[in-house]
Amino acid sequence: MQWYQYVIVLVILLIIAFAIMKSNKKDLKLELNKLVEYLGGLDNIIETETEMSRFKVTLKDITKANKEGIIKLGAQGVVEIDDQLKIIFGNNAKQLKKYIDELR
Repeated sequence: MQWYQYVIVLVILLIIAFAIMKSNKKDLKLELNKLVEYLGGLDNIIETETEMSRFKVTLKDITKANKEGIIKLGAQGVVEIDDQLKIIFGNNAKQLKKYIDELR
């Protein structure tokens, strides 16, 4: 193989990697929008906090939350305490808080 053929292969691989990264971001945004919906909508969210891999959200009406839906989105666990949900999301907890804070 000539050197320019290696360059062409490298460029193609970079384009594929970039396309995969862009599609993953779109999927994450759709999942975050779905999560806001499962929390009862943006108007139902009073406060958000993160503690390591946990996302803690205080809600106006806890009965509007769809805990099963939240788990289907990838939460490892959901704990309800009074008007709060503590959701274990792993590394996405901080990103989730940032996204919701930007929406408000």
